[in-house]
Amino acid sequence: MPYTHHSHSGQFCGHATNTLEEMVQTAIAKGFQTYSMTEHIPRPIEDFYPGEEESHTPETLVKLFDDYLIEAIRLREKYSPQIKMLIGFESEWIRPSTLEIIRQVQGKHSYDFFMGSLHHTHTIPIDFDRATYERARDAAGGTDERLFENYFDAQYEMLQALTPPVVGHFDLIRLLSDHRDAQFAGMDGVWERIRRNLAFVVSYGGVLELNASGLRKGLAEPYPCLPICREFLGMGGWFAMSDDSHGIDQIGTNYSRLLDFIQKVGIKEIHYVDSDTSSTTSTTTDKSAPHAGFSSITVGDLSQLPFWTKVHG
Repeated sequence: MPYTHHSHSGQFCGHATNTLEEMVQTAIAKGFQTYSMTEHIPRPIEDFYPGEEESHTPETLVKLFDDYLIEAIRLREKYSPQIKMLIGFESEWIRPSTLEIIRQVQGKHSYDFFMGSLHHTHTIPIDFDRATYERARDAAGGTDERLFENYFDAQYEMLQALTPPVVGHFDLIRLLSDHRDAQFAGMDGVWERIRRNLAFVVSYGGVLELNASGLRKGLAEPYPCLPICREFLGMGGWFAMSDDSHGIDQIGTNYSRLLDFIQKVGIKEIHYVDSDTSSTTSTTTDKSAPHAGFSSITVGDLSQLPFWTKVHG
C-alpha cells in the first residue's frame, strides 16, 4: 500500500478539482496506506496567478488555508481506521517576504511535515504556462541555461532557509523549457548547482520526492530526472513517492511507471513520512517544527504489495 506526500483539492486550491474528502475517499479506494494533504500557503496579491484576483484577495487566501487545516483535522479523525493521513502544506519561495509568510504559517499551525517547493524564478511563475515561462527566461538573460542556474540558486536559498523535510519536484524548471527531456546535458554551471543543492539536502536529512506528475504532464521521466536521482542516490540520499494529484482522477496516476523508474534508478529503499515516528527537529513545545519523522520500506517489499493490482498506468 504505497504512499503519496503531495496533493491538492479543488476545495482549497484554485487549479485543482474535487473536495478534500473526495480525494481522501479515492485514496482509500485505491489502496493507499498514507495520504498527505499539502495545500499551498497563502500568497500576497503581487504573487497572485493570472486571473486569481477575480476570486480571491490576500485575506481570503489566508482564511482558505485556515479552513483547510480545520477540514484536514476532521477528515484525519473520521478516516483514521481506514488510512493514515498526514497534515502538511506546500511552501513557496518567491521573494524575501515569502519567508515571513512561511514563518507565520509555521508559528500558527501544528503540522506533520511540509513540502519545500519552488514555482517561481525572478518572482515569475515557471510552470503556469509557456508565456510566463518565457518572461522568466527573459528576466534571466534569455536562455534556458541561465534560467536553470537562477532556479537552482533560488532553490538553494529556500533549502538553506527552511530545510524542508521533503523537497518538492526538484527539477520542475524543465517542464516548459526547450530542454525538458535533455536532462541539463552540457550545462556545467547548472550541474554544479544541482550537486550543491543535493549535497545540502543530504546534509540535513531531507528527502526528495519522486513526483509522478511529470509523467502526467508529458515528460519522459518524473521529477527529478534519472541523472539527478542517481547523483542523489550516490550521495546516500533518501526518496519518497508522490503523485502531486489535483483531482481524484490523478491519485496514483502513473504509479506503475514510477515504480519502474525507481527500479531503473537502482533505488533499494523508499522512505515515507510516518506520524508514529517523531521528527528529529520536533519538540513538544515547538509548533513551528514538523512533528512526524520517516520510516522506510524496501523496494522489493513495496513491489509485492496488493496496491499494484488496483492502480493502472
